[in-house]
Amino acid sequence: MKLSLTSWSLRACSLDEAAAISRALGINALDIGYFYGPALDKAELLAHPGKAAERVRGLGIDLPNFYHLFGSTLSDRNLANPANREANEADLKIVAGFCKRAGIPTIFVLPGVCNPGQGRAVALKESAESLRRLLPLAQDQGVQLTIEPHVHSFLESPQLVLDLLGAVPGLKLTLDYAHFVCMGWRQDEIDALAPHAAHVHLRQARPGALQTKVHQGTINFEAQLATLRDAGYSGRLSLEYVHQDYMDTLHDDVLTETIVLRDQVKAWLS
Repeated sequence: MKLSLTSWSLRACSLDEAAAISRALGINALDIGYFYGPALDKAELLAHPGKAAERVRGLGIDLPNFYHLFGSTLSDRNLANPANREANEADLKIVAGFCKRAGIPTIFVLPGVCNPGQGRAVALKESAESLRRLLPLAQDQGVQLTIEPHVHSFLESPQLVLDLLGAVPGLKLTLDYAHFVCMGWRQDEIDALAPHAAHVHLRQARPGALQTKVHQGTINFEAQLATLRDAGYSGRLSLEYVHQDYMDTLHDDVLTETIVLRDQVKAWLS
């Protein structure tokens, strides 16, 4: 297992600055997406994927994961709405080709929400159908498609996640324990998802708070890392402290908490 850094943690930086900070911190890897300063323009990527791939290869840093959001919000063009399938498939085909050219091995997308008239069961059924169509588009490019279960999605329990994975053979997770911890799930309940992880986000959390300072949360990182190792995980551990309106993650010194967590993880890995 090795570290990475999410570009959206460094929201005021350019993409080149974010890559330089990752190198300066000894991490040497950067997850990228469409958000804040260190980001790619989605319209430009979809129109000119080869040019976008050349741009990110020029950063001279490992790029383990790409965060693709189909719409502009959590609900816009979400996977549980069947009306979005044709447009989403067209976009993911391009994005997967971009990732292949850029040397990015995994893509993560969001699973969807409960749309008007839907409950969790219907949302899961529709999302599974969408994902069964999307998965081969990534596989054809040698890229692993993953989903990230998150607060406000229909996937708000470990069992629902397992149900969706069972319905879409080959699908993997970008796994962030914090999304479950903040909803009150015990860490040992979340551990059941570790064997399905293809990418991992790390930040501290506690019930009621998606993000807290490293020394104020309830996630036992040493236990989590051991669970991932014992499940055979050998991918990236991406540090994801953020400054965002989403779930009130506005109150932490992102760089300080990133460094403290980096040191904690490195001490365990060594």
